[in-house]
Amino acid sequence: MSGCFTCVSTNTVEPIERFGKLDRFADAGCNFLNPCLCESVAGVVSLRVQQLDVHCETKTKDNVFVNVTVSVQYQVVRESIMDAFYKLTNPKEQIRSYVFDVVRSTVPSIDLDDVFQNKEKIATQIKSELEKTMSGFGFFILQALVTDIDPDEKVKRSMNEINATQRMRKAAVEKAEAEKVAVIKAAEGDAEAKFLAGQGIARQRTAIVNGLKDSVVQFSESVNGITSRDVMEMMLVTQYFDMLKDVGQDSGTSTIFIPHAPGAVNDVSAQVRQGFMEGKRA
Repeated sequence: MSGCFTCVSTNTVEPIERFGKLDRFADAGCNFLNPCLCESVAGVVSLRVQQLDVHCETKTKDNVFVNVTVSVQYQVVRESIMDAFYKLTNPKEQIRSYVFDVVRSTVPSIDLDDVFQNKEKIATQIKSELEKTMSGFGFFILQALVTDIDPDEKVKRSMNEINATQRMRKAAVEKAEAEKVAVIKAAEGDAEAKFLAGQGIARQRTAIVNGLKDSVVQFSESVNGITSRDVMEMMLVTQYFDMLKDVGQDSGTSTIFIPHAPGAVNDVSAQVRQGFMEGKRA
């Protein structure tokens, strides 16, 4: 650019050449150019923080191709503007080449699953390599970030299926354990219920026997000439008829045929007594 003056934007610097040789750097504002001395603006150097996104394809140790995206944030050092402008023809391509070199020398030694876990390690190596090289050209590397690791779509689906299968297997194990616990608890509860039911039946029978015993003793003492056997037979017959009454009141009971002659009472008593005796012998 040639003319009488140049306007420089904020955070930028313009190299001013005189007869083709660097004379000075014009800072932000309006700067006078001397046409008589062939002064001209050689270019523009930005002092702002810049970002370069590098997309690199490489493969992992287990032979899976991935696309790695690295974002490099860099800035020109004010004291080294001359080196940054005159030593490199294309600084972005230079940075991109070093990123490619580091990524393709690091990722192939790591398995795919470990690449995601070693993002910070890869980023640190990229930054370290760029700092050693680019500092000699007047560039300061602020940060290098591995922003994306993108394997092939089929590989991603396979990884998702593996993860889903592992979770399903774990869920099946947990479900089986829960069912096992439920069965054990149900068995323990059933055993406890039967034990308590047995205790209840035993207590009930003990109470019945004690009640019958007390009734026989009281009846024998109150009525003269009646033996304990007579009292027991009368009580058994009474309970028998009470049972028939309950059966008759049940709506779901089928037809029952029983003796109806007056002498049938003795037969009923004999049959009940005989049943008790046979049950005792058994």
